[in-house]
Amino acid sequence: MSTGFATAKDGAQIYYNDMGQGQPIVFHHGWPLSGDDWDAQMMFFLNQGFRVIAHDRRGHGRSTQTFDGNEMDTYAADVAAVVDHLGIKGAYHVGHSTGGGEATRYVARHGGGGRAAKLVLIGAVPPVMVKSDKNPGGTPIEAFDGYRSALAANRAQLYVDIPAGPFYGFNRPGAKPIQGVIDNWWRQGMMGGLKAHYDCIKAFSETDFTDDLKSIDQPALVMHGTDDQIVPYADAGPLSAKLLKNGTLKSYDGFPHGMATTHADVINADLLAFFKS
Repeated sequence: MSTGFATAKDGAQIYYNDMGQGQPIVFHHGWPLSGDDWDAQMMFFLNQGFRVIAHDRRGHGRSTQTFDGNEMDTYAADVAAVVDHLGIKGAYHVGHSTGGGEATRYVARHGGGGRAAKLVLIGAVPPVMVKSDKNPGGTPIEAFDGYRSALAANRAQLYVDIPAGPFYGFNRPGAKPIQGVIDNWWRQGMMGGLKAHYDCIKAFSETDFTDDLKSIDQPALVMHGTDDQIVPYADAGPLSAKLLKNGTLKSYDGFPHGMATTHADVINADLLAFFKS
């Protein structure tokens, strides 16, 4: 097991956790979390004989809390810095939510030359989240303004409300909230930087990944829960799968945004099948 830091172009220190040998898998986490959000996948694939790498996005987790650079181009370049630092070739890149946008831009911009072999998007933000004339099915900007206002007013409370409610579907009738999962979400979120998290809302909601998706040649699996209350299914998964040259959509009836945690057994089995295909 190796933890350490890679140095980004602007000097920011990007934390990573690198375990195991064999085929490398790079995990890209969601907002406002850290690489720790992949615990259920890291252990599973480590035990399956893979090399697993999870980094903390700048401004998140243990990485530098930067004032600037909290946008997708820099996030993708930071991943490239980690990949180069570790000498990784032919990696499978798995991105959840905001991390799906980061992974998409990384593979499109930096994944050539054998660096990236496959892409997986789980409840991911591409093609673009915010509603516009070009994206009439998107989420209204007011929803993201609400996140910004709540973040600035009381970040600690917001980071309880999101996991206790829509993120894992714990607000649905009959759902049984898992307190440890809620607490761990809060813990990860509060490790990061306020300014970076505020800026990242614009990055995950307004960045258009259409051209990135169209340019990606690698086999790609798009996994999305139909009851995703954070990144609504209809405006994300099916559209991304159509834009990818070699994309496959796998839908999960009634699964929430955080399905990689709540339904790790199902998600891990499907990831393994895709990696072995």
